[in-house]
Amino acid sequence: QVQLVESGGGLVQAGGSLRLSCAASGRYNMGWFRQAPGKEREFVAAIRWSSGSTYYADSVKGRFTISRDNAKNTVYLQMNSLKPEDTAVYYCAAGHQYYNGRYYYTDNYDYWGQGTQVTVSS
Repeated sequence: QVQLVESGGGLVQAGGSLRLSCAASGRYNMGWFRQAPGKEREFVAAIRWSSGSTYYADSVKGRFTISRDNAKNTVYLQMNSLKPEDTAVYYCAAGHQYYNGRYYYTDNYDYWGQGTQVTVSS
């Protein structure tokens, strides 16, 4: 099974920035999801392997940027202007295809990392 390793989480004040990294080899569509205590896992951002097209949840659009470095087999999530409501465990995910184009759907990802905690204080 493909192993995904997230890093870069931590504690920051509101308005600050963090960059998450996910190391994963292979030709995969990649996504970032997050889950806060007592809440459902939600889509954050995704990037297609074939086209490089990116997608964002409305809640993070304009603040977060997903990118990839194929030479390093790494996907990044740059998070700027962080808000307390961004506090969650962030998960990296890899998938072979987006069924019906649903990049936001958790079932369209085959492999998941263990998660990294992001805490934003007010």
